[in-house]
Amino acid sequence: MKTKTVFYCTNCGNETLQWMGKCPACGAWNTLTEHTESPAKPARRAVPAAERSQRRPKRLSQIVSGSEQRFFTGMGELDRVLGGGAVKGSLVLVGGAPGIGKSTLLLQICRELCKRQKVLYVSGEESESQLKMRAERLGVDAENLLIYAETEMDELLRAAGDMEPDILIVDSIQTMYAPENSTSPGGISQVKDCTMALLQLSKQTGTTVFVVGHVNKEGSIAGPKVLEHMVDCVLYFEGERNGPYRLLRAAKNRFGSTNEIGVFEMIDTGLREISNPSEVLLAGRPKGASGTCVACAMEGSRPVLAEVQALVTRSFLNVPRRTTDGFDYNRAALLVAVLEKRGGLRLSDCDLFLNVIGGLRIDEPGSDLPVAIAIASSFRDVPVADDLTAIGEIGLTGEIRVVSNLELRLAEVARLGFTRCVIPRHGTESIPAPKGLQLLRVRNLREAVEIALG
Repeated sequence: MKTKTVFYCTNCGNETLQWMGKCPACGAWNTLTEHTESPAKPARRAVPAAERSQRRPKRLSQIVSGSEQRFFTGMGELDRVLGGGAVKGSLVLVGGAPGIGKSTLLLQICRELCKRQKVLYVSGEESESQLKMRAERLGVDAENLLIYAETEMDELLRAAGDMEPDILIVDSIQTMYAPENSTSPGGISQVKDCTMALLQLSKQTGTTVFVVGHVNKEGSIAGPKVLEHMVDCVLYFEGERNGPYRLLRAAKNRFGSTNEIGVFEMIDTGLREISNPSEVLLAGRPKGASGTCVACAMEGSRPVLAEVQALVTRSFLNVPRRTTDGFDYNRAALLVAVLEKRGGLRLSDCDLFLNVIGGLRIDEPGSDLPVAIAIASSFRDVPVADDLTAIGEIGLTGEIRVVSNLELRLAEVARLGFTRCVIPRHGTESIPAPKGLQLLRVRNLREAVEIALG
């Protein structure tokens, strides 16, 4: 049989039969890579044929709903992102940039998991002695933890069949290869074949499989982007490699919500859970400085307070610069236009730099008002009071609209010691003020800016 040449987009995983400069699916430029596919091979079998023959299709009425079995990993932040714990027989992909802490996270959860279950940790990047040294540094010492340094998929499946682990960790999928596939390890075909073999293993034996996949900031390395449709859960580990904080997000979760985040701090002994991220993100906030305001964003069911900083300076360029970090660029441009049209601020000839402190990314409408107040504060060089924060969505006519979960946000604001909060007037008349918190209800953006900077 002849081989077939296809082109994969490393940004979204789309497949085309001819090369194009722009991906027709996601619109990214120069992301299509050529790959030669060999004729299809018979699929590997993770369980014996005699055992497979006992499996039969079931009627929908015979299947018990909600029958998935969950177990705790020992890390509350990870369990939160997974939707209340890991599901038995699921395939979880943990992606992120190299060196961000993916291997550290998975090795740390072995400390708790091995108290009740057998864990097989397969590493294609480190030797057994290197894993031993890292486990000692992280304080992981368990008899039920089995270490196996191997890169061949057939050997991995054989070891899994012999040892019958409850949990299998593969670090990383780019280092694994199938002998019958002639392409090099890390290629799209190898990564997909190896992941499919692990998927069969997890579904047929009930083994929970965690797979590590490396991506860079553009997601251009073959891995998570071409595997998202195959796995049950996709987790992305984010953060500045040289910074202390890490965010764990769920991009896909068949057993729970994708809105939750987990917050960790990287220290000498591994990752430390941060159960109260608001206090950490607000630590070191400058006092009496202009261009800063506190926003309260909902990350799933958790309200998180973060500091938004803006710097507005006179521009000497024909086209003023607009730079954002942690906030949507197009949303920031919209707020600048509304501030100039409805708020009376002349920002068209000013450079604007916007940053969310702590590596957090805010992408919900409830942060519009604090961002606009921070921009106005920097433009006028008037600081916002340290005890004041703001919550609200801004419309194109300058009106302030109510946002979801306002009572939860206000409770978090009051708990962290803020005494005043600017909120929309319309739709909040029946919402009581938490103890010690004064609610400043406003109708439009101009009124909100005057109160915040008055």
